[in-house]
Amino acid sequence: MTDAPKDPTPPEADTGTGTDTDTHADTDTDTRRPVVSVKRSVAVAGAMFLMAMSAAGPGFISQTGTFTAKYGPSFAAAIVASVLIDLAIQLNVWRVIGLSGMRAQDLANRVLPWSGHVLAFLVVIGGLVFGIGNISAAGLGLHDATGLDLRLGAVISAVLAILVFNYRALEGTVDRAVIVLGVLKIALIAVVAVVTAPPVDEAALRTVAPVGLDLLPVLTLIGGTVGGYITYAGAHRLIESGTTGPENLRTISRGSVNGILVTGVLRVLLFLGILGAVAAGAQLSKADPAGSAFAFALGPVGLRLFGVVLWTAGMTSTIGASFTSASFLRTLVPVVDRRFNLTISVFITICTIVFLAVGQAPSALLVFAGAFNGLILPVGLALLLWIAWRRRDLLGGTRQPVVLLLLGVAALAFTVYAGVVSVAAIPSIFR
Repeated sequence: MTDAPKDPTPPEADTGTGTDTDTHADTDTDTRRPVVSVKRSVAVAGAMFLMAMSAAGPGFISQTGTFTAKYGPSFAAAIVASVLIDLAIQLNVWRVIGLSGMRAQDLANRVLPWSGHVLAFLVVIGGLVFGIGNISAAGLGLHDATGLDLRLGAVISAVLAILVFNYRALEGTVDRAVIVLGVLKIALIAVVAVVTAPPVDEAALRTVAPVGLDLLPVLTLIGGTVGGYITYAGAHRLIESGTTGPENLRTISRGSVNGILVTGVLRVLLFLGILGAVAAGAQLSKADPAGSAFAFALGPVGLRLFGVVLWTAGMTSTIGASFTSASFLRTLVPVVDRRFNLTISVFITICTIVFLAVGQAPSALLVFAGAFNGLILPVGLALLLWIAWRRRDLLGGTRQPVVLLLLGVAALAFTVYAGVVSVAAIPSIFR
C-alpha cells in the first residue's frame, strides 16, 4: 500500500492512525479497512456536527426568519438550493482533505506557492469578524433564556468555549460539546416546527415553483452557510482525529454525507417552524423574526427556548470559527502548532474584547465578512477541485469520481457568480 504524501509539518492527531486493520480489501481503494473505534467514531461525529452547526449559525437563523417573513413558502427553494450546493462542495472538500491528510492551506501551497497563505489570511480575517458576531449571539441567547446582562452572557459563553478547548480531563471534549449542543438545537427547533403546523404541501410546491423569489436570498445563504471557515471546519477537524488516507475513505465519505443531512434537516425544520408562524398570521419582529416565531408558537416560554437555540448556535459557531481559523495557521506559523489551544483561546478572547468594546456586533463588518466569504469560497474550492482532477499523487493515488468533479465544477461556477455579486456589493456596505 502506498501512503498518501505527508506535509512537511504534519499535524498532530488526537488519536493514533495506527495499523490495526483487517485484511478485507476496499473495492474502491484496494486498501485495508480500519477497525471501528469508539473514540474515532466520536471524533468523526464531532467533525460532522461541527460542519453542520457552523453552517447553521446565528446568521443563518436571522436570515431564515427575515427571508421567510418576506417570501413565505417560496423561500423553500433557496433552502433546498443552499443544501444542494453545500452537498456538492462538502463532498469534494472532505474527500480531498481527508484522502491527502493535509489541511487546505498546505494543499493550496503544493499546487500554487503562497496561495495557501492567501487563503489562510482570508479565512482568519473572516473568522475573526464572524467570531465577534457569534459571541454576541451567544450573549444575546443567554440574555433571552435567563435574563442575564448581554455582556455578562458573552463573557460567560467565551469562558465556556475556552474551557471546551482546554479541559483535558475528558478526552474529545470539543467533539462531545458540539454534538450535545447540536442535538439540543435541532430538538428545540423541531418542537416549534411541529407546534406551528406549517403548510408543508405548499412549501414543497414552491420548492420547484417559487413565486417572487429574488436571487439575493440564495446568494446570502450560500455565503453565510458554506463560505469562509465553514467550508473547512468539518474536514480540518477530521484531520485532528487521524481519520485520513485512502484506508479511511468510506468513513470520510459517510461523514460528509451525514453532515450534510444534519445540516439539511436543521435548515428545513427552522424554515418550516417560522413558516408555520407566518402562515398562522404572526407578525414577526423585524429586529428578531426567528425569536418572535418561537414566542408566537409557545408563548413567553418560547422566547426563552429561542434564547437556548441562539446560545447553542453562537457557541457551536464560536467553536467552529476559532478552531478552523487557528487550524489554517497551524502549519504556517510554528508557534501556533506548539500552542494550538492557547491560540484558539486568544482568538476567542480577542473577539470577546472587541464585542465588549463596541457593545454589539458591528453590522457593517458582519455584512462585509459575508461578502468576504463570497470571495473565499471559489478561491479555495477551485484549488481543491484542481487537486482532485490533476493531483492524484496528493490523494494516495485515489481517483476522484467524475460525478463528484462535475458537481463541484457546477457549484464553483455558481460561487464565482456569487463572488462577483459580493465584490460589487462591498463599496455600498460602509456608506
